[in-house]
Amino acid sequence: MPGKNTKLAIWLPVVLGCCLVTGMFIGIHFRNNSGTQLPAKIFNRQDKLTSILDFIESNYVDSVKMDSVEESIIPIILEKLDPHSIYIPPRELVGVNEGLRGNFDGIGVQFNMQNDTILVIQTVKGGPSEKAGILAGDRIISVDGTVVAGVKMPEDSIVSRLRGEKNSEVKVGIYRKRNREKRVYSLRRGIIPVSSVDVGYMITSDIGYIKINTFSQTTYPEFQEILSKLKHLGCHKLIMDLRGNSGGIMDPAIRIADDFLEKGKLVVYTEGHSRAREEFRATQEDSGEDLGLAILIDEGSASASEIVAGAIQDNDRGWIIGRRSFGKGLVQEQAVMNDGSALRLTTARYYTPTGRSIQKSYAHGLDDYYHDIASRYKKGEFMVADSIHFIDSLKFTTPGGRIVYGGGGIMPDYFVPYDTSGITPFFLKINNANLIYRYALTYSDIHRDELSAFNRLDEFVDYLDSKDFLGAFKTHIGSLGYNPSATEWKESKLIIRTQLKAYIARNFLDNEGFYPIIQAIDNTLSQAVEVLKKNTP
Repeated sequence: MPGKNTKLAIWLPVVLGCCLVTGMFIGIHFRNNSGTQLPAKIFNRQDKLTSILDFIESNYVDSVKMDSVEESIIPIILEKLDPHSIYIPPRELVGVNEGLRGNFDGIGVQFNMQNDTILVIQTVKGGPSEKAGILAGDRIISVDGTVVAGVKMPEDSIVSRLRGEKNSEVKVGIYRKRNREKRVYSLRRGIIPVSSVDVGYMITSDIGYIKINTFSQTTYPEFQEILSKLKHLGCHKLIMDLRGNSGGIMDPAIRIADDFLEKGKLVVYTEGHSRAREEFRATQEDSGEDLGLAILIDEGSASASEIVAGAIQDNDRGWIIGRRSFGKGLVQEQAVMNDGSALRLTTARYYTPTGRSIQKSYAHGLDDYYHDIASRYKKGEFMVADSIHFIDSLKFTTPGGRIVYGGGGIMPDYFVPYDTSGITPFFLKINNANLIYRYALTYSDIHRDELSAFNRLDEFVDYLDSKDFLGAFKTHIGSLGYNPSATEWKESKLIIRTQLKAYIARNFLDNEGFYPIIQAIDNTLSQAVEVLKKNTP
């Protein structure tokens, strides 16, 4: 009997894989990446493979938990197709969709773990926690009577306890360090917005900066609101930062690109074996058409980010600055199952206006595909543009005569190598141990009363510069056994000081404090400023 069970374990996944491809999903609706609903159903097909599946379930010597087998087999099937066709179990679907939806149900706090205790960094304006009186600096010590402080509870477990259905009640135990008060707050969870645009501010008197971290349902209105404010402040040129933005929903990317293109210009088109070519063109005259434009990308920019960069580059509308993007040019449609799970199936490729597909190869398997970025680094691509080689057959020419390539990401017009200045062995040690960020959290907590008095960044920075927070940090890490040589400290001092200051500012002024400070060591951003200064709209 054990032998038979072993054979079943080996062959059943293969048989089920074939069966599931042909027809286990019933009553689903596909969602196109452009945001439109496409009604579709997959019906059972009573053929040989389905009959085998039924035969096993009905006749096998032992009981077989078919649901469990299906859950383990579906991902294996999809892996054989491409890297981005995925199965999402019911328990994960809500969390996966939160980033695309732009909100979640919770209590409205930003927190971090400090010495195995949850420290509230900020409360969300208008959220349940702020309304109840919870403050930055408070410690969350219990959730619904369960102690979560000092018990080494995983952070994701804490998050799951704090989140829940809208209007559901949760009791949160708080310890307020400043007056040593303990109190339990009864909160009703609410809809908490998740910003996809990190920040927007003026870098110079006429150059604005907007950082987009993902493309969700709320991205376009967020972007328009911030762009309008910047134009009111005198913005005539814009830097759009898409570094590290792995994509999301296709529709807001198209709408943002539309804002900067003349009516009728092609933004992107999609096409697949079972999907006819569908073109997306600029539809209206928008407020961004008169702005000088630079877009920042790197190896973490993918999918929707590449749609924006490709549309701007292929229409000769602006400058792409940074390093080669990830290379994800596949379109997924989502089918939701009756049990609450979902299938995201690749149904088409998208193409930039000149006709190039920037999807990198996945012919050698998933490991090779996802290790591609590490391979680029080893080959020197992060440091020297000439180390990147494209095939002549993938060469395209923009209307303005620029040469661009398909077959593996967007290559920038201005290549900026990875900045290694200040990256000493000592810096890598303290960075890998997360000591800079952790000390910024501790420093903020100790000096909360003084630092929370400042609402303006310039005043905050002036006050912080008057304090020897860098010397205090050096003493702190020395007590932990991290003692740099004089040369290492001299080389790394600027990057350490800048990061410390930026992280401390973020704890009080959010991203409006972080980004204007960290730009001092951002070479790619500096390059973009210089490019826009030399090129008028």
